[in-house]
Amino acid sequence: MATTKGTFIAIKPNGIQLGLVGEIIKRFEQKGFCPVGIKFLRASEEHLKQHYVDLKDRPFFPGLVKYMNSGHVVAMVWEGFNVVKTGRVMLGETNPADSKPGTIREDFYIQVGRNIIHGSDSVKSAEKEISLWFKPEELVDYMSCAHDWVYE
Repeated sequence: MATTKGTFIAIKPNGIQLGLVGEIIKRFEQKGFCPVGIKFLRASEEHLKQHYVDLKDRPFFPGLVKYMNSGHVVAMVWEGFNVVKTGRVMLGETNPADSKPGTIREDFYIQVGRNIIHGSDSVKSAEKEISLWFKPEELVDYMSCAHDWVYE
């Protein structure tokens, strides 16, 4: 579909420890998005520093890298109409106190420093993040049989 763009979503270590992987995947599937890449891994410090390079000068950067390296993450690529923008709305604001009811961040976490999920904030960052976390051969060409029930 020409209007489809992919987005990168990562469930962070505490999201996994809290048993939220299935719930988060369910929300994206129920919205009509298709998973085209999913992997469960422990990212190296170097990989995480590359992922968060735009935050390297922020005072919380070392703690963020340490936190993300403290356990496993679920890295995912989702496709669908307007998936980057809609995915960000589904996640909610970085600060859970500013998130709307029903968003992932408002529903499942309390403090900014322990937010349970990452989502690309633009098409450009999605492209960069997807290529950092996935090789092209790790992504599948997949379309749900429900596609025609979701899209015109």
